[in-house]
Amino acid sequence: MASLSFPAISVPTSVRRGLAPTQTARSGPTARSAGPGTGRRRLGSVFSSGANLARPSPILSRIGEESFDKREPMVPPFNVLITGSTKGLGFALAREFLKAGDNVVICSRSAERVESAVQNLRNEFGEQHVWGTVCDVRKGEDVKELVNFARDRLKYIDIWINNAGSNAYSYKPLVETSDQDLMEVVTTNTLGLMICCREAINMMLNQPRGGHIFNIDGAGSDGRPTPRFAAYGATKRSVVHLTKSLQAELQMNEVKNVMVHNLSPGMVTTDLLMSGATTKQAKFFINILAEPPEVVAEYLVRCIRSVPSSRSMKPTYIRFLTGLKAYSQIFSRLAFGARRNRYLVED
Repeated sequence: MASLSFPAISVPTSVRRGLAPTQTARSGPTARSAGPGTGRRRLGSVFSSGANLARPSPILSRIGEESFDKREPMVPPFNVLITGSTKGLGFALAREFLKAGDNVVICSRSAERVESAVQNLRNEFGEQHVWGTVCDVRKGEDVKELVNFARDRLKYIDIWINNAGSNAYSYKPLVETSDQDLMEVVTTNTLGLMICCREAINMMLNQPRGGHIFNIDGAGSDGRPTPRFAAYGATKRSVVHLTKSLQAELQMNEVKNVMVHNLSPGMVTTDLLMSGATTKQAKFFINILAEPPEVVAEYLVRCIRSVPSSRSMKPTYIRFLTGLKAYSQIFSRLAFGARRNRYLVED
C-alpha cells in the first residue's frame, strides 16, 4: 500500500485542518548495542563519547571495501523489488518499470492480491519479467524470505522501493484511535521500514553491482501537523530521519556500493487517500494537487532509473509534487477555478 504525504508548502493551519493523508513531493541530493553491560560506568562512557557512537563497524567497512574493489557497473535492464505493490502506486510503479524493460518482484500481505496482480502484469508483459510473493513487512522472517525469493528468481536486486504503508484506513483524533489501529500504523510504517532497510542493505552489500534503496515519505514527513492521522504523520516523519541515519552509517563505514534515498510521490488518488476525503478542505486540496497513480509512477520511475544509470552513489530526494508546482496549481484554482470538482464534488 502506498504511503501518503503533503507538499512542504506554507498553507494556513485553518485551511489545512481536516486534510486526509496524501503523498508529497523536487529532485536533489540532500550502534550496535554495547553488548553485555559492565554497569552504569560503561553506559555513561558510551553516551558521553561522540567518538564511540561514530565508530565504524569493522564488518561493514570490510565488506564495503571488498565490494567496491569488485563492483560491476549497474546497467539496464534493472532488477526491481517493490513492497506493497499489488495495487495503487506500488502496482503503477511495477507496471512502469516493466514498460521500461526491467524485471520486477512485487509483494503484499494478501496471497489473493499477489496472484491477481502478477497475472495481470504477466498478461501484459510476459511471464519472464515479473514475480510475486506474500510478505508481511512487519515480520523479519517474512522479509528474509522475500530476499531469498528475489535471489532465487533474479540473483540480485538493483532497486528496492519501500512502498508498503498504512494508516489503518482510520481518520480520527489520536484519543479516539484504537490500540489495534495504532499498532497497525506503527509496525507497518516504522518497524516494517526498518526491517526492509536492514535486509535490503545486507543483501546489496554482497552484490557486485551494489544497489539503491528508496524510502517513500508521506504526510508529516516535513514536520507539519497531520490532524486526524497523527500516528501516521509521526511515522512518516521518522522515514526521513531513518534515511539520513542510514546514509550516515554507510558513509561512516565507507560503503560505496549501496545508497538509501527518499522518494516523495505527492498526493496520489489511491484508496488510502480517497477514503479520508470527508471534509471540505480535503476535497479542495485533493482536487487541486492529487494525480492518478499512473501519472505519478511515470515520472518517478524515469527519475529512479536515472540514478543507477548515472553510476552516482550520492543520496537523492526525488519529489513529484514540488512546492512551486503546488503553488502554481493552487493559484490557478483560486484565480481561474481550475480543477474544481476534478475528483470530488466540493459543494
